[in-house]
Amino acid sequence: MEDLELISFQIISNVGAARSSYISAIQAAKAGNFSKAERLVAEGEESFLAGHNAHMKLLERDPSESMGLLVMHAEDQLMSAEGFKLIAQEFIDVYKAMPEK
Repeated sequence: MEDLELISFQIISNVGAARSSYISAIQAAKAGNFSKAERLVAEGEESFLAGHNAHMKLLERDPSESMGLLVMHAEDQLMSAEGFKLIAQEFIDVYKAMPEK
């Protein structure tokens, strides 16, 4: 596998795991399990950081090198995961503020 493809798959894999953690965090907060929600956000941050670090490898490459569709997909997934993190944190705060049923 070409180096560029490997880095792209590292990004996609790590940020996909991060996004899954963030979605699970929202579900945990919805169920009232805020400690689990916070733990899942922290796990997501670790995965996201691994994906971000792989992305930095791409940014250090020769800018004249063609990156291709796979890299664009990886970057899209990176940004999507970051958005899910922000949404998860907002949902957790909202669920914490809601009165008990």
